[in-house]
Amino acid sequence: MIVYYLLGGLFIVLGFFCLLLVVAQLPGSWVMIILAVLIHLADDAWFLPTGTDPSRGWWAIGIAVAIALIGELIEFGAGALGAKAGGGSKRSAWGAIIGGLVGAIVLTGVIPIPILGTLIGALVGCFLGALIGEMSGKDPKSAGESIKPAIGATLGRVLGTSCKVLIAVVVWAVLAYGLLSA
Repeated sequence: MIVYYLLGGLFIVLGFFCLLLVVAQLPGSWVMIILAVLIHLADDAWFLPTGTDPSRGWWAIGIAVAIALIGELIEFGAGALGAKAGGGSKRSAWGAIIGGLVGAIVLTGVIPIPILGTLIGALVGCFLGALIGEMSGKDPKSAGESIKPAIGATLGRVLGTSCKVLIAVVVWAVLAYGLLSA
């Protein structure tokens, strides 16, 4: 019985570090889900107290997967929607998405401050991607006209990341409940 609670406690601690991964634009929610599956499999195989219902933990994992997918959709589309809200074209929306990914990867190495470098990179990349998207293509806009969609894309990215972190906290809570109450 004590091992059962130790595994649940281990998940809670590791889940907290997974939240930091989400802040750093990494797949922390999915790492949490994988950890929960592994711990739940171990519970089912060796440590589950007799007389308990193991299906509750699996339901929690299923719910967590659905919630994490929603978080991915929100984060993926937030920069693009921000660019559109700022009056941008499809090119600026795609530029925001691609620029955010490239910026997060490139500036993580350039700004060697954990988490902060990735966040700054994603925001700078999102802004520049939307800006370049507006200034290129068939009907290019001037730099001045492209600023508003680029700012919209960046604000959308900030809101999307904030929502994804909040969703990751919900995933963490659902999984912790499912593992500790099974």
